[in-house]
Formats: sequence, structure tokens, C-alpha cells
Amino acid sequence: MTSSSWPRWRRPCHKNCVDETLSFEPKIIAFLCTWCSYAGADLAGISRLQYPPSIRIIKVPCSGRISANLILDAIRSGADGVLVSGCHPGDCHYQSGNYHARRRFVLLKNLLEFVGLESDRLHFTWISASEGEQFAAVVREVTDRVRGLGPATRFVKHLPDGSGK
Repeated sequence: MTSSSWPRWRRPCHKNCVDETLSFEPKIIAFLCTWCSYAGADLAGISRLQYPPSIRIIKVPCSGRISANLILDAIRSGADGVLVSGCHPGDCHYQSGNYHARRRFVLLKNLLEFVGLESDRLHFTWISASEGEQFAAVVREVTDRVRGLGPATRFVKHLPDGSGK
């Protein structure tokens, strides 16, 4: 997976920027492990549970495979927030991938604070395949938190044609 395959969001700024801020709908990249969290998201969909359409799900083999570069690339590509979700402790299909992800998450959250980016733009959670309701609740919570922070403007890569992100 490369960051070039991710959707690029455009948020042009013009004289109606104030109106856009009021109706701000965040764009959140969600990295979900195949075995637990993605199945939980699927259960939420099958159960017709309502959650904001603000997330773009990227299915990954294990949350332990998510590097800091992928998360930073998502933010640089225009995501306002990033959600990483894996199996509960002890349930990882690769033994310890979720533990690696949690350690990486703590370090990256501290790094984001150090460089001046709001650390609340990054979320980590554990969701099992049977927790569709929890998945919907987490998406609502993350969306509300990121919406409260407003659009992410730092570290956004601007295209040479001036078209925004």
C-alpha cells in the first residue's frame, strides 16, 4: 500500500471559509485489522448501525503493520484524523502485532505533540469482530473529537497546480 493510492481531499479556501468551518465534516482514515476490527465494522454495517460517513477504511492484515510513515502520509494527504484499530490484547492472529501497534501509537502521539500537531487527531482502539456497536460508537466519538479540532492544515502537502491538497 502506498500513500499515492489514498484519496486526496480538496478543501479550497475562499471567501466562504467561515461557512465551511461551521459545516466542517472531517475526513478520517481508519486502518482496521482484517481479523477483528474490519469484521467489527462489517458487523456494524450488516446490523445497519448508524455512524458518521467521515471515515475511509483501509483494511490491513494486522494493526502492527501500520507504520508511523503511513499515519503521517495520511495526514499529509489531507486526512483530518487517523484511527488505528486492532484485535484485543491476547487475540492478535499474529501473536503480538497489536502490542507493537500500541507501542508505536504512544511514541507517535508524543511525536505529534512535539511537532505541534494536535495529538487528538490520532486514535487507537481495540475492536473485536463481535463489537459492531462499539465500532459505531468509536467512529462517532473520533469524528466528534476531530470535528472539534477543525481542519488539519499543518503538514498538508500542497500540489504544484495550487489546487489544494
